[in-house]
Amino acid sequence: MSTEDLDKDTDHEAGDEESTYKPPPEKSLTEIVKADEDDESLRKYKETLLGNAAKDVVIVDANNPKRVIVKTLALLVEGRDDIIIDLTGDLSELKKTVFRVKEGIQYRVRIDFYVQKEIVTGLKYKQKIHKHGLKVEQITLMVGSYGPKHELQSYTSPLEEMPSGMLARGTYVVKSLFTDDDNNEWLKWSWQLEVKKDWE
Repeated sequence: MSTEDLDKDTDHEAGDEESTYKPPPEKSLTEIVKADEDDESLRKYKETLLGNAAKDVVIVDANNPKRVIVKTLALLVEGRDDIIIDLTGDLSELKKTVFRVKEGIQYRVRIDFYVQKEIVTGLKYKQKIHKHGLKVEQITLMVGSYGPKHELQSYTSPLEEMPSGMLARGTYVVKSLFTDDDNNEWLKWSWQLEVKKDWE
């Protein structure tokens, strides 16, 4: 698989479905905290939900202007060490790395990230999978809405199954995007997955 395949723009391919959902206008954390201040129960609920973020601005990395800082993506397979993809380094080098897995395994995807400064609504993990330049699958995982925290936050997907059989084996190019209801691109990267008959 040439690395040129990884650089092709496939964001607007035929057959991609556009959602008709329109998110509500974005509000700052301050606006959310100050709204309905007279409602004691709602104020306490917000404090429980947001923790210290309801009173103080949470800054995880002052040098990073993004509200969502994606750290790792992991493939979780029972009985095996987690396959962890570090997303904090040179993403162009990540394109050349091949992660090998056994066909037919059941797995989950975990995404670890920080949220700072403001609430982020409707986080989504989108993935397009190509083989020999042709799109074979596209998935969207609804990650949810998160308030800013100093602690690392994570999302783990439902159980999924790798394809199996001779035709399913081979190398796949995976284009990943971490986005939200406002179509902010918090991180976009490409990587390669090789499905084999057995673990190496």
